[in-house]
Amino acid sequence: MDKNSGQKRAVQYLYPPVEPFDQRMLDVGDGHRAYVEQSGRPDGLPVVVVHGGPGGGCSPAMRRYFDPRIYRVILFDQRGCGRSTPHASVEANTTWHLVADMEMIREVLDIDEWIVFGGSWGATLSLIYAQAHPTRVAFLVLRGVFLMMQRELKWFYGGGAGQFWPEQWDRFAGLVPHDERHDLIAAYHKRLFSGDRATEVRFARAWAAWENALASISSTGAAGDPPAEYARAFSRLENHYFSHAGFLEFDGQILDRVDRLADIPGVIVQGRYDMICPPRSAYDLSEKWEKGRMQIVQNAGHALSEPGISAELVRIMDQLAEK
Repeated sequence: MDKNSGQKRAVQYLYPPVEPFDQRMLDVGDGHRAYVEQSGRPDGLPVVVVHGGPGGGCSPAMRRYFDPRIYRVILFDQRGCGRSTPHASVEANTTWHLVADMEMIREVLDIDEWIVFGGSWGATLSLIYAQAHPTRVAFLVLRGVFLMMQRELKWFYGGGAGQFWPEQWDRFAGLVPHDERHDLIAAYHKRLFSGDRATEVRFARAWAAWENALASISSTGAAGDPPAEYARAFSRLENHYFSHAGFLEFDGQILDRVDRLADIPGVIVQGRYDMICPPRSAYDLSEKWEKGRMQIVQNAGHALSEPGISAELVRIMDQLAEK
């Protein structure tokens, strides 16, 4: 099969590209400025898109899941990534800074409540934001749920996923001496923050390549060679957050506080064969979240661009627009 055919099929489900009607750099404090944009209908139904990573950044394609005649679409780059500055900085960069930044964006844009749409780490941050500010969330749309639990990190960085992708795992783990392979997050942290730019870029590309290789169900395992600046920001930020267990108070915090979502309806879109964020976490969340329902997409992995996942997300947003 043509390696681009899955991507082409996904595009048919999306709305045509639209340009932002508002772009700004918002001073969120601590020396950070966050890129924020709005597109679609200025007086429309507000939805904020929470990108993944941590460190991934938003992209124009993320506007295309929403009918621009209905939705007021807000995208932003989280601290240190995308167009936000300072680039790749981990200073004053924690989950709680990002939750506060989201609240500032909402207030600056004069929005009372909004739909929160996030996938992977974006689902994590969306859930934590909703638990901190439940009266500001009208609906949660989550994809590829990640709960920032040690079992999830152990799966992806401790060899679980590597059982399915041994060649890619050996390339990822093989850059580290044998005596450090028991904790690859720590081993990579040492090198991603070494102060030597060549070392940081080398390990950043390897870190990003391991994740990218497993994102799609149609992946051949070839992850390409991401640009140095993107890879360095993405990998440093992701590793920074994982090294600190997401800056949560305890393992399993999100599930423990699901009662805070009692009045928030939502839906989880989960790929059956998601190698990065296996369905267990989405299932556990749906079992405890009374107003949340899980929609499994068969023959799909993790990526937002998977055809089945794209189609389901657009369908959900179209349904919400009709209410």
